[in-house]
Amino acid sequence: MNILGIGNAIVDVICKVDDQFLVKNNLVKSNMKLIDEIEFKNLLGNLKIEETVSGGSVANSIVGLSQLGNKVGFIGKVNNDDLGQKYEQGLKKEKVEYFYSKKKENLPTGTCLILITPDSERTMCTFLGTAGKINKIDIDTQAIKNSEITLLEGYLWDEGEPKEAFDEAIKYSNKIAMSLSDKFCVDRHKKSFLDLVQNKLDITFANEQEILELIDAKSIDEVISFGKKLDKTIVITRSDKGSIVINKNEVVTCESQKNLKILDLTGAGDLFAAGFLHGHINKMTLKESLVKGTEMASKIIQQIGARIN
Repeated sequence: MNILGIGNAIVDVICKVDDQFLVKNNLVKSNMKLIDEIEFKNLLGNLKIEETVSGGSVANSIVGLSQLGNKVGFIGKVNNDDLGQKYEQGLKKEKVEYFYSKKKENLPTGTCLILITPDSERTMCTFLGTAGKINKIDIDTQAIKNSEITLLEGYLWDEGEPKEAFDEAIKYSNKIAMSLSDKFCVDRHKKSFLDLVQNKLDITFANEQEILELIDAKSIDEVISFGKKLDKTIVITRSDKGSIVINKNEVVTCESQKNLKILDLTGAGDLFAAGFLHGHINKMTLKESLVKGTEMASKIIQQIGARIN
């Protein structure tokens, strides 16, 4: 197998809202907030659902990789409930091998309310449900050993047992890639994430905000100096300023695509990672990999949701 993803198995529930809705519900635009089931139901009560999709950051990347013709798999915890069944079917439909046997859990399958404002920004309210209870027993070590790369997400680090699952995955991986996921995520786990980036990950994906937060830097030049000291690959997306990869001593940049009709920024980073990893496992150059990532991200932001139609 080319790539195995391990992440939060979350069903995305996509709704359109105005800025006032965010203000009224004390939500910070463009960020992710963890909520409980009651809050989830309260928020959803006043909204019209545009779409539901088998989501989660890594799952979005894995589906993108599958659509590009790579052999991929996914591990993520769901309940044996209606949403859990839909989740599994959604992945299988996209030719993703699902390495998890669902069973009855105490908590329901995780859900993420994706609120899209008129400026196309997405604000997420996540009820992790059973996804946040993934533990090392849920990790199929054989599937990890059989994969060229294991792809992880920073979001997974968010609770107790998942960290053990994370360590288990790292122990058996041939090569590890991870996305830092979210600025608040980085803020909460700065010490751990810095250790991962410096000592354990082969490829790190981050946006500019996240990487600046991680190393307490003020500029991208400081990030480049930091990256050059590592024997690693760091891939940074910079919104309309394009993207950059620091690979040991080499620095390669790529411009963003212009004149796009942006509808929804959900999944831009996930699909960028899919494009870059597609390039990486198919022996493309760093520049070609960045271009592929840019192409995938540009496609996804011109439609609603995190799956390329």
